[in-house]
Amino acid sequence: MKYSDSVSSSRRKSRKAHFAAHSEARRKIMSANLSKELQARHNVRSMPIRKDDEVVITRGVYKTREGKVTAVYRKKWVVHVERITREKANGASVNVGIPASSLTITKLKMDKDRKQALERKSRSKEGKKEDVAMSNVD
Repeated sequence: MKYSDSVSSSRRKSRKAHFAAHSEARRKIMSANLSKELQARHNVRSMPIRKDDEVVITRGVYKTREGKVTAVYRKKWVVHVERITREKANGASVNVGIPASSLTITKLKMDKDRKQALERKSRSKEGKKEDVAMSNVD
């Protein structure tokens, strides 16, 4: 079912828009869920991932491994996590790319922009909760 007239519901166009997205759009798409404690503290479910966040891997071969984000490789849609590496045939060690959706953020690297984003997101959530609470009143 189509909800918005300004956005196409075509699979072909959606995929093209996703894979041709510019870096700032990819930042937003490459978001990860916050841990339950962070969700409760900040009243926010997910945030765009960034370098120096601490994460736990929730899917795949490296499930339950923890580490700090060393790089967010937007061009390849992956995140590199500390100590998550594999050996190449020639013996060299390389970082393994983990999709951002397979991560849970356990500790945020805070700065003023991140703090503002959390406040903005939590405020918009509070407004929606009040609307729901008022709709139940009869």
